[in-house]
Amino acid sequence: MRTLRLCLLSALAVVAALASSSCNNQEQMKDPASAAPTPRAIIHTNYGDMTVEFWPDVAPRTVDNFLKLSRENFYNGTAFHRIIKGFMIQGGCPNSKIGARGVPGTGGPGYQVKAEFNNRAHVKGVLSMARSADPDSAGSQFFICHGDASFLNNKYTAFGKLVAGEEVLNKIAAVQCVGMEGSTPTERVEITSVELVGAK
Repeated sequence: MRTLRLCLLSALAVVAALASSSCNNQEQMKDPASAAPTPRAIIHTNYGDMTVEFWPDVAPRTVDNFLKLSRENFYNGTAFHRIIKGFMIQGGCPNSKIGARGVPGTGGPGYQVKAEFNNRAHVKGVLSMARSADPDSAGSQFFICHGDASFLNNKYTAFGKLVAGEEVLNKIAAVQCVGMEGSTPTERVEITSVELVGAK
């Protein structure tokens, strides 16, 4: 009788523990504070603001690098130095700052970030890293697609997308450009600052 009572008490304890665990799991699932917010950045320019949402799930190192540089105000005062309507707008080069030495498009932070190619498609609004012929040569320069650029898929690191400010993207992409490639803007499109939202 005593053994049966102990068994019943043990069984009840197990059931109670499972019920408690289930409730705790449900509470954690419902608790919005337990889910980390997706980091975003507002790219403030003299043409208006564009908000991008990052993809740390597919390009964690690249996202961390962009956040780091933004916190250090690295992008402040740089410009979108390469614009090809229907393709992309490219910025993030320190040589594009007023008074900087060096050719815009050839500068970086002094280090390189290993590529994180992934299955996110390069379509309009997608944020991706610019690089040279070396896949692991990205540093600070990035571009925002202004049209379908599927030929870049799995060759460049896509790490976010535009969630607000498409009209600003269109406005920048429409700036008149000159040069052999027809991609050098005749007006300065400056990144005045990058404001981080929801990023630790």
